[in-house]
Amino acid sequence: MVRSGLDVWASQGFAALKGLKVGAIVNPTSVDQRFTHLADLLAATPGVTLAALFGPEHGIRGEAQYMVAVDDVARDKKTQVPTYSLYGHSFESLSPQPEWLNGLDALVFDIQDVGSRYYTYVYTMALAMKAAARAKITFYVLDRPNPIGLSHVEGNAIGEKYKSFVGLYSMPNRHGMTAGELARYFNHEEAIGCELHVASCEGLTRAMGWADTGRLFVPPSPNMPTVDTALVYPGMCFAEGTNISEGRGTCRPFEQFGAPWLDGGEVAVRLNALKLPGVIFRPVAFTPTFDKHRGVSCEGAFIHVTDRDAFRPWRTGIAIFRTLKELSGDRFEWRRDAYEFVKEVPAFDLLAGTDRIRLGIDALLPLDQLADESGQSGFLEKRSRYLLYS
Repeated sequence: MVRSGLDVWASQGFAALKGLKVGAIVNPTSVDQRFTHLADLLAATPGVTLAALFGPEHGIRGEAQYMVAVDDVARDKKTQVPTYSLYGHSFESLSPQPEWLNGLDALVFDIQDVGSRYYTYVYTMALAMKAAARAKITFYVLDRPNPIGLSHVEGNAIGEKYKSFVGLYSMPNRHGMTAGELARYFNHEEAIGCELHVASCEGLTRAMGWADTGRLFVPPSPNMPTVDTALVYPGMCFAEGTNISEGRGTCRPFEQFGAPWLDGGEVAVRLNALKLPGVIFRPVAFTPTFDKHRGVSCEGAFIHVTDRDAFRPWRTGIAIFRTLKELSGDRFEWRRDAYEFVKEVPAFDLLAGTDRIRLGIDALLPLDQLADESGQSGFLEKRSRYLLYS
């Protein structure tokens, strides 16, 4: 079994934190291989003072839905230490407040990422790193494997106009890095400049898939229940920028999609005709219990990945929404309300990092033109300086 940074540190008795007052940025994934939570481990470790807990989007216990604000200050029921929310009603609520860090010697980040640039936890990490740099306290990242692997990078860069909490820094939609590697990348490339230490995973290589790690998957958010969900997410998160249901309110979000006006058989036939690598589409019908089209019967397709290595989720997602636009005509709409604290830019453009893909889908441009990856802006070369695993 690959050991996470937390497993490694726990076996060492958290020696690096002895004598320190510590704040921990955690959620339900912050557990060791026996599913003991980091907060409980730190609270029970002699010589370490757990002084505060910080929760990202969805909260410390993972009970809040996406884009739902979490109470600012509370107290953890088990450890009785103060808890602070890093996801509220405004962009300013995403960073630790200076007074919350008073008296702390270190911040420890231990949260499972899923390998897509839209997933907000790595930006919570980056903003906390900035706060740590200002407060002159040490920042530690306990690293974890990337559920969708470290072998593939897919997508385009983010234009300056399109940066947001689903893309705070420019990198491809599927970045092929761990949270620890991203912390090193952000710290230098974005000039954060905090005192950063990464506790690396033990036994992890870039060629490994999740199954190779021997680890069990703890859902990092309410609509990320399985590794299969994470694998399709780099393409299917685009649904949040449309009126197509991404399957929220069903048992398989992001793996299935649909709308009341679609014919599932026709959707599957059109998509299978594209012969996209590593995937087959099955007609499906579902009725969401919340979110888009709540209580209304929808038809669409289910994404069955047949070859995880050949599958390209970003390109597949673009192909899906181009096809749905072609089939739906004017019934297909782009999301117009505020998304992740931004009102001025369409949600789809924030997710895409550009308006090029949305405008190209409206014009029904060819898939090869829509899924152009030439604009990665030297990401592969830059990221190579910060990789931890061979």
